[in-house]
Amino acid sequence: MTRPSAAPAPAAGRPISRRTLLRRTAALAAAPWMAACDSPAQAPAAAGPARLALLGEARWPHALPFGGTTVGGRSGADFDARTGEYLLLSDDRADRGPVRFYTAEWPDQAPAPRLTDVVPLQQAGGTPWPNRRRAPPGVPVADPEALRLRPGTGTLLWSTEGDVARGFGPALYESARDGRLLREFALPAMFRPDPSGGRGPRDNEGFEGLATTPDGRFAWLAMEGALVQDGPLPTVDDAGGPCRFTRVDLAGGRAVRQIAYVPDAVPLRPAVPDTYADNGVSEALMIDARRMLVLERAWALGRGNSLRLYEIDTRAGSDTLALDTLRPGNHRPAPKRLLADFARLGLARLDNTEALCWGPPLPDGRRRLLAVSDDNFNPTQITQFAVFAFTDPPSP
Repeated sequence: MTRPSAAPAPAAGRPISRRTLLRRTAALAAAPWMAACDSPAQAPAAAGPARLALLGEARWPHALPFGGTTVGGRSGADFDARTGEYLLLSDDRADRGPVRFYTAEWPDQAPAPRLTDVVPLQQAGGTPWPNRRRAPPGVPVADPEALRLRPGTGTLLWSTEGDVARGFGPALYESARDGRLLREFALPAMFRPDPSGGRGPRDNEGFEGLATTPDGRFAWLAMEGALVQDGPLPTVDDAGGPCRFTRVDLAGGRAVRQIAYVPDAVPLRPAVPDTYADNGVSEALMIDARRMLVLERAWALGRGNSLRLYEIDTRAGSDTLALDTLRPGNHRPAPKRLLADFARLGLARLDNTEALCWGPPLPDGRRRLLAVSDDNFNPTQITQFAVFAFTDPPSP
């Protein structure tokens, strides 16, 4: 999801997209009262014994040119142990170049990742995905948000938030490494947009997170926000409705289970009361076959970003796949445990982090976790690569 770095509140009664907010208000990021927006001043309760330790961070320059494209919008990442490369998805909706992912190398001695290739992703028939200006009626526009290398096949799974305003819901695709589209997965009807707006996905609140199980059998699709019928989006005073996490059987190509996850209320109050603030799920990553990391990313006008990493057991929530509407009492959300508040990890700055992946193991045996931010192609934001050592305590 593209999110604003600074934005005024929309007019009462007139919904407005985050992308529109960003376009209208990039200049506000330089205002004096924005000076404290790099990291949140409000922090949650302690998360217990430290599970993440910062090893280092790097940045790419804004609007870095590569392969005839403008680099930016880092929304998904994964590591290919076979080639030693990171795969980095851009959430450009074909406005600044083709829908695409990049590959990059990052040897331990290098100060930052080094780009090695850019690969356009194709739609059916081998043609490029169109942008909104060029898309004929009935043709979807891709809004890429998450990417995973499918274990055992070498293919890529990637999700899009869709284009709800034009009638296209979030989707899951599988592509070859050269960008050829191999298939689109059939998903439950609940993810189809409703022309009346009374149910279904909200625009820009779709499949923001994507996680695959280590055996390569299943993928989990994580909604950023609640379906309309499941409740409101979070506010500073209320957590809002639950997000649906859907498990897809990759061999059969169908959804087989679903759980509910409830994001926090927005942890930061805007500097100007009653102006823009949000919170939602920005990424998911499997620890093992059952446990999942869930990244919640919040933003408030004049306060900046908050990033909280939670752990859930995907077996702990009740199956919601057959429920048309999630109401209190008809399901059991997955309990969550705070693993880390990024404001306490020593980062130079918190930004719009949207990608998590495991990297090569560390020499001491701990797992390497990479977190990457999406700069929204905005000069006031950054493309940040943060590397952590992840400690997984022994199972009880």
